[in-house]
Amino acid sequence: MHMQSALSNSHDEVVSRKKEMKLRLMKIRARNLSMQVLVFIAIFGSWQVLTDNQVIDPFFFSSPLAILKQIIDWIVNGTSQGPLLTHFVVTFEETIISFLLGVVLGVIGGFALGRSEILSVIFGPYIQMLNALPRVVLAPIFIIWFGLGMPSKVALGVTLTFFIVFFNAFQGVREVDRTLLNNARLLGANRRQLAQHVIIPSALTWILSSLHSSFGFALVGAVVGEFIGSTKGLGFLIAQAQGAFNTTGVFAGMVLLSITALATNWAVGKLEKRFIAWRHVRQ
Repeated sequence: MHMQSALSNSHDEVVSRKKEMKLRLMKIRARNLSMQVLVFIAIFGSWQVLTDNQVIDPFFFSSPLAILKQIIDWIVNGTSQGPLLTHFVVTFEETIISFLLGVVLGVIGGFALGRSEILSVIFGPYIQMLNALPRVVLAPIFIIWFGLGMPSKVALGVTLTFFIVFFNAFQGVREVDRTLLNNARLLGANRRQLAQHVIIPSALTWILSSLHSSFGFALVGAVVGEFIGSTKGLGFLIAQAQGAFNTTGVFAGMVLLSITALATNWAVGKLEKRFIAWRHVRQ
């Protein structure tokens, strides 16, 4: 009876501790969110007040209310080049395809060169040379090669995404604990088992750390490609607004891109947490 009572008390303490920690975490999140909202109000409120009082020229800087009205108008009435959803879907598809291809190719390339010294020696200088090249200047070439459609935007996005993931995967493979590898070999692990149970889980942190920035570069590739030459997409809308000296339209396109980036960054963060949990289970 005494032992059961002690176990019950211990369980109650654990439950109480968890509740306290959960409450504290909720308070921290509420505090952070309120501070973010205050900063948002301060920045955009000041912007609106300054434009209303002609302190800054609305022609060059527009205003938050005008930008919001422009976005609502695009949603309700569509743009002069078609429904807003069409442009959003095109940019989103280009970004997702570029991101996935860039990540897959970067992981495969980084793993291959990280595991093979001879491949690293042969292809290393060429990869360094290509990485030093400003890839944005390739956009006109890709448009000439692949046309104004999606392939040219995907090609540019892949070139921007690939190297970020590649170097992280390469470094992650090279940083695997040698003692852990040797112990796995002593236990009879073959190359496939070493890769599956030791190298990939160990390098996963490096790879996951590159996903946030690589997705941003995939979005940059899609938008820059659309800006230079396209018939659809958010970058195309921004280019059209710029050509018409429509500052409000340019800012509206930028806001939509920012919302897209934030939403996908949140999704990548959720994916990262799931894979980190998987890595701990595998180890």
